[in-house]
Amino acid sequence: MVSYDALLNAFVTLLVMLDPPGNAPIFLALTIGMSRAERIQVALRGCVTAFIILTVFAIAGSGILKVIGITIPAFRVAGGLLLFWIAFEMVFEKRQERREASAKKVVTKDHIRDIAAFPLAIPLIAGPGSISATVLLSSTYSTPLERIELIGILFAVIAILFAAFVIAERLDRLLGESGRAILTRLLGVLLAALSVQFVADGIKALIQA
Repeated sequence: MVSYDALLNAFVTLLVMLDPPGNAPIFLALTIGMSRAERIQVALRGCVTAFIILTVFAIAGSGILKVIGITIPAFRVAGGLLLFWIAFEMVFEKRQERREASAKKVVTKDHIRDIAAFPLAIPLIAGPGSISATVLLSSTYSTPLERIELIGILFAVIAILFAAFVIAERLDRLLGESGRAILTRLLGVLLAALSVQFVADGIKALIQA
């Protein structure tokens, strides 16, 4: 079994990547005109779909990298840089603007049909950042029991995200625009620090190889 610190690191990394406070208003925008029951159904389907996708990468991520000839240290560096860019966007509010623009396009084009799969599950929840973070973490959780622990962490984080979707209206009113901006920036700074650690660990492993 991995250490408590490693479990906490995985939980924080995935929680920051899935960003419940940031995704809640996007979810509201995507489900305009829906009843509460319909919103809960969309949230549940989207979260389940994203959980399945991320679980596949948690189990087979390292194997996929080996098949295409990418080492874990190299992916740590590349993934860490990607997560740092996402953190940069969170701190300067670029990520929220991009996600809102993407959501508006989809709602305008096809309104509410199939939004649980796209864009809710992919790419808002199971996007490049969360997939990269899951694959990076899976390299630490190498044994079957440890992979089960990682999947358990994924389940817990997505359950929190689902809860944020269910109370999205209340959460949006509680935080307000200023509260969301402050919280997103704080999470961005935290993600930046975690991403730098990923890059540092990757470079260290590449040098020692």
